[in-house]
Amino acid sequence: MKIEHIAIWAEDIEKLKAFYTTYFKAKPGNKYFNRKKGFSSYFLTFETGARLEIMQMPSIPKTRNDPYRQFTGFIHLAISVGSKENVDSLTARLAGAGHEVVDGLRTTGDGYYESVVLDPEHNRIEITV
Repeated sequence: MKIEHIAIWAEDIEKLKAFYTTYFKAKPGNKYFNRKKGFSSYFLTFETGARLEIMQMPSIPKTRNDPYRQFTGFIHLAISVGSKENVDSLTARLAGAGHEVVDGLRTTGDGYYESVVLDPEHNRIEITV
């Protein structure tokens, strides 16, 4: 078995699509739009075949989650970039473009080398080897 995809409700799917395609080399599928519901989405496919669905619909309320505090439930998306050097360079590139780095660069107690950045909608993205 494998996880087929993970989905994120978004306020601006175009901004998220640009973020994940620019920094994580995701390939976007065609935009889907359901006029009756006002629902739109993209599937973004990563090099390994993993997919992220970004969805938008006016009736979905804004999140109450605080990106700086941790709660139970889904908390981050981890993306492996292959090496410590890639973690360092991508983290620097994201920081230079104004994306907030909220943790790292660091080696965790269980041996992961990582940083944590916020995407444009304040979802936590863990960048790891």
